[in-house]
This record gives sequence, structure tokens and C-alpha cells, in this order.
Amino acid sequence: MQPEVLDYYLRGGELNRLSAGTGRLEFLRTWDILSRTLPPAPAVVLDVGGATGVYAAPLADAGYDVTVVDPVPEHVAAAAGLPGVRAVCGDARDLPAESSSADVVLLFGPLYHLRERADRVAAWREAARVVRPGGVVVAATISRFASVFDGFVKGFYSDPAFRSVAERDLAEGRHSNPGNVPRWFTSAYFHRPEEIPAEVADAGLVLEKLVSVESPVWMSGDALAGFLEEPSLLLDMLRLVEEEPSLLGASSHLLTVAVRDVAAG
Repeated sequence: MQPEVLDYYLRGGELNRLSAGTGRLEFLRTWDILSRTLPPAPAVVLDVGGATGVYAAPLADAGYDVTVVDPVPEHVAAAAGLPGVRAVCGDARDLPAESSSADVVLLFGPLYHLRERADRVAAWREAARVVRPGGVVVAATISRFASVFDGFVKGFYSDPAFRSVAERDLAEGRHSNPGNVPRWFTSAYFHRPEEIPAEVADAGLVLEKLVSVESPVWMSGDALAGFLEEPSLLLDMLRLVEEEPSLLGASSHLLTVAVRDVAAG
């Protein structure tokens, strides 16, 4: 893990991100997609890059057999303290797990912190190795266009330096925050939606679907708080458009669902 990325997480950069606002929308939508995608409990779930267990905890509560793998020892310690959750240190490109040992592999962090394509494909391949034939791999990526929109939503363009960050993201997908400005995230790779199927295929997995998580709703400003007070209508409507190709790039995050082909073994 790059030093600035480790420092970002040790400073608690993601600690409460999913508890309010756009982060809360991300969590609710991700959980909604998982609830419609995962095999029933007590399936075995390997939560790679699972951090402090924000998804591992509710999965364990739902009866899943969950192990978190994360490169940050402090995250591993926190996740291991959750009821029903095991946690170990590890690298997404070299997982500490037996082949065909999991029903589900979650990649909810590794792909956007691996800036080189070869490393991302290595993480996909490890997920393909660990998941059983017929098993599911669900991976999160950040949209190439997230910084451009985020700058307007959160007022980052008041700092002229942010424009350079956003322009590089658009051109290369290689996000950086050289000044360690709070709320500008840390070193990462931002995908174009059309890049993802090739990474999945190179790993020997079969793409099932690519869905937007937040859709353009994450840019709705103050109105979002009202939507989240009673999110059932919001979730119902976003299900209708989650696979619409023309909306994928406007979502801050995307989820990719892939499977290990039974016939391929």
C-alpha cells in the first residue's frame, strides 16, 4: 500500500464516510444490491479490502460466514472485534485463502487503490481463484468523472488547485492529492465504465452486470437528506435505472457483479 494511502486510512479518512449524505446513499444502495445478488446465508464471504467491517458486520448479522482481508493492521483489529467476523492482514493480489474456498468475494476497495491495470487484473484473478465455481465476485470502482462532479457538489473548485486534480482524473484516471487536502481523497484509479468488462474477462470471470450505485442522485444537494429520511422510494426507483448504460458514468461508484463459470472449473 502506498504511504499516502495508508496515512489516509490511519487518519480515519473513511471512518464515518458511509453514515450520512452521499456516503449513506452509497451504503444503502450497495447493501440493496448485495441483498439481491448474494447466495443465501450461511454462504462463505471473503471481504477483501473490508476495512473496519462496515459491510462485514451486517453480513455476519445476517448469518453469513465472513472473513475480512485488509492491508491495514488497525482495520483488521477493528474488524476482528465485531461479532461473527474473522479478519486477517493480506493483499488483494495474493490472498491468504485456499482456492475455491469462498462462495462470495467482495472487492470493495482494492480496485481503486491499484493504479496499474496489471495489479487490478491480478486482484480479479485472485478473486477468481478463491471463489468456488458458480460463486460470485462483487467489486466496487470509482467513476472516472467523480472528481469533476464532486468539485461542484462539495465546493472544491473554490481552491484553484482542485481543477488540476479533476482535469488529470479525466485525462488519465490517476487521482492524486499531493497536498493531502482533507476531503480530496487519496491516490486512486478512477475507471471508465467500458474498461471494466475487459478486466473481468482477463481474470477468467464472466460478467453478469455492471450497475450504478448512487446514480446522478448523489448530486442532488440538500434534497438528498430528505430522500434518505425514508429511502424506500429512492431505492425502488434507482433499481429501475441501475443498469442503464447511459447513466453509469454519472454515478460516483459502480458495482460489477461477475461469476466463476462452473463449466470452466
